[in-house]
Amino acid sequence: MSTPPPYQPPVVQGPFRPALNGFALASLLVGLLCLPPLGIVFGVVALVQIARKGERGRGLAVVGLAVSVAMTAVLVLGAGRYGGTVLGRLGPAWEPARVEGELTGIGELRAGDCFNVPGGDLLEEDPLIHRIGCERVHDAEVTSTGPLGLTGSPGTTQLKEAAAQACWKAQDAYAMDTWALPPYAEMFYFAPTGETWRDGDHGLLCVIGTSGREHRGSLRKDSGMLTVDQVALLSVLNESDQVLGDNPRRELGVALAEYRSWAREVDGALGAEAGLLQEVASRPGVGPAAEALLKEVGAAREQWQRAARAGKAEEFQRAWDAALGATTIDTEKALRGAYGLSTRVPEWLEEFPADSGQGSGSGSGSESARGLVGNAR
Repeated sequence: MSTPPPYQPPVVQGPFRPALNGFALASLLVGLLCLPPLGIVFGVVALVQIARKGERGRGLAVVGLAVSVAMTAVLVLGAGRYGGTVLGRLGPAWEPARVEGELTGIGELRAGDCFNVPGGDLLEEDPLIHRIGCERVHDAEVTSTGPLGLTGSPGTTQLKEAAAQACWKAQDAYAMDTWALPPYAEMFYFAPTGETWRDGDHGLLCVIGTSGREHRGSLRKDSGMLTVDQVALLSVLNESDQVLGDNPRRELGVALAEYRSWAREVDGALGAEAGLLQEVASRPGVGPAAEALLKEVGAAREQWQRAARAGKAEEFQRAWDAALGATTIDTEKALRGAYGLSTRVPEWLEEFPADSGQGSGSGSGSESARGLVGNAR
């Protein structure tokens, strides 16, 4: 006969309590203390999980959801009522810029494109470009794009000088009748620095800036928009301008050899100008004006040739001053009028007379006089 097992009392378990849903509590705390919109999300998630898993906290989730909705509404109402006032007190720098045009990468621009930049600031490094039709008000017009023609590892100064020279040539080819440009038009360029050049950025963007006024319309007046005779005359006049404006940057007393070389270049440019003037000196209508300018250019060339032979800085300076004084604005003005070109004397010529050492009359100009402005990116 087997022995019965010892008596074991039944195990009595208490009633089952489901777990409290964490999102329900988070909804109330987040909605009340910090981020009401996030509290709404937590409340919705809590109600879904409670219904699916049978967890506790439905009432807490409903309260959290209600509190979060109410606090979100208060925030939205407050932002609408006081946001504008706060931004106004912070100043215009805190207000979002409103720029007309389509946001465009600088590499997508082509010659003839017009664009705006925030605040019209063309000196801003890497500005936000907004391309717009040239018939509408715009800040700048592209004259040329492409790689900067340098090799090796040039420094930032060398890059700026090369960019300025290239963009002056681009502008004179794009708007050949330089006297027709409005007085507020300036040459700007966007060029790489020495550092970005080494990183592979070799692009150059040349523009005519007009942000100083509300400007509409294209300034383009290239060889395809002028007569053959006008193009021939402007080509030699602009070449003389460019060479005269490219004088050495070092002091005359320490770089006399460089100045003598420059004087020979100026003489060569004026020689080409004299050759054209001699060809048209007998033409009806333009002959008298061409002959008058031819005499002045001849006198100026004599002085530039003296400068090229100068043994001392003082001798060069005297010849330089005499060469600049040999030509007059009125003579070139008369010839331009005879060719049907603009006769409005640019401000950079009026502000830099012959005795200032900055250039005057035919084949005149300097970077400072013509409003050179650069921008490295």
